[in-house]
Amino acid sequence: MPSRESYEVQKGEKSLVQKAKQEANQQDILAAALGMRISGPQKPPATIWQPLKLFAYSQLTSLVRKATLKDSSLPHKYEKVHNFKVHTFRGPHWCEYCANFMWGLKAQGVKCADCGLNVHKQCSTMVPRNCVPDLKHVKKVYSCELTTLVKAHNTKRPMVVDMCIQEIESRGLKSEGLYRMSGFSDSVEDVKSAFDRDGEKTDISANAYEDINIITGALKLYLRDLPIPVISYDAYPRFIEVAKLEDPEKQQEAFREALELLPAAHSETLRYLMVHLKRVTLNEKDNLMNAENLGIVFGPTLLRAPNLDAMTALNDIRYQRQVVEFLIKNEDTLF
Repeated sequence: MPSRESYEVQKGEKSLVQKAKQEANQQDILAAALGMRISGPQKPPATIWQPLKLFAYSQLTSLVRKATLKDSSLPHKYEKVHNFKVHTFRGPHWCEYCANFMWGLKAQGVKCADCGLNVHKQCSTMVPRNCVPDLKHVKKVYSCELTTLVKAHNTKRPMVVDMCIQEIESRGLKSEGLYRMSGFSDSVEDVKSAFDRDGEKTDISANAYEDINIITGALKLYLRDLPIPVISYDAYPRFIEVAKLEDPEKQQEAFREALELLPAAHSETLRYLMVHLKRVTLNEKDNLMNAENLGIVFGPTLLRAPNLDAMTALNDIRYQRQVVEFLIKNEDTLF
């Protein structure tokens, strides 16, 4: 009968054999992942396997990321394209779409400025439109593209729009000249800086800013600073065309079709804003602001002419006003 000591020795030897087989299998798997053929009893020294492991794992990570990209190609409520920019990578990098190496010393590929995705330039056209911005890349609230902001913060609408409108409706609907009168510019800039710095924790209550015109000024400034207006450049010509129609019924239907041209986040933001402005007009007796007055204020803010000459842009101003006026009056049937 074998002694306990010999049993422990045999058990230890068996464990070492199993571990060696496991490592050998891992090496074979890694070699296969790298497209290498290793045959015979002679295998590369163990010292080279660590860098090869790192290489192979990065390949596998890229494959996983690619699979995730394909799985995420289902329609999103707020679809967003990647904001790719040419990038020079330090050290070895692999495309997160095709999983192939990114060759070169400079400008090896492109990187999404919003979510950090790294791909070949030629692969960037095939990546699904499912960018999910990362807050470490989205540094500001003002001047940030609207869909990028709401996806980064996982909200339906920009926080500035929600918070400012809630504050205005809680204490400012009866304020004379609401949205027409301007708040002190330095205070409006303070609100902007606070949102960029503190986000949704920004204090815009009466304790911080007693003058409601500062809050309306901050909201208008946010809308003006958008890189792409709420009524996007692509949809702008159609909205102007619809404003020129004279038949009310045709105009109503045409506006519905024009609204479908807007990105989802833009459409939701516009809807929320029009509902709010309709409430403002319901207090016209006190604030003296009707739909026409609000159209004059918000027309050039919500619609901006895309690369038009000065004369054409000037002629469009009255149609911009008419668009906003119509949307306010008919918000209950259009959205």
